[in-house]
Amino acid sequence: MSDNDVDYIARAGKRAKGKRPDTLHDFNAERTLSILMAVAGEVAVLKERLDTVERLLDDKGTISRADIEAYQATGDAAYERAVATKEYVARIMRGMQQEMEAMQAAPERPTAEISIELKNS
Repeated sequence: MSDNDVDYIARAGKRAKGKRPDTLHDFNAERTLSILMAVAGEVAVLKERLDTVERLLDDKGTISRADIEAYQATGDAAYERAVATKEYVARIMRGMQQEMEAMQAAPERPTAEISIELKNS
């Protein structure tokens, strides 16, 4: 099967097995998060591809598509990419991380107090 035979739109539209996650308990928030994470993944791929182009240009001065497709990051380049990806994901997830840290730093409330609050809401 060649690249010309692949229906990329159909492949992208395939559904995962099982029920969709409902961690946010809000359909619109879940959908927005799903879209955001898909775009973030695509940007991560673009960042790596650009890194490949820059490294090849530094090394060779000129490149072809074949050079880009054949490139394998190793050693320092692989390490630098891993660090850059980790930093990128941390920036994207920064707000959620800060919320988690705030919850962990909050003083623990007695269960009875929380029960009364939930009952009255």
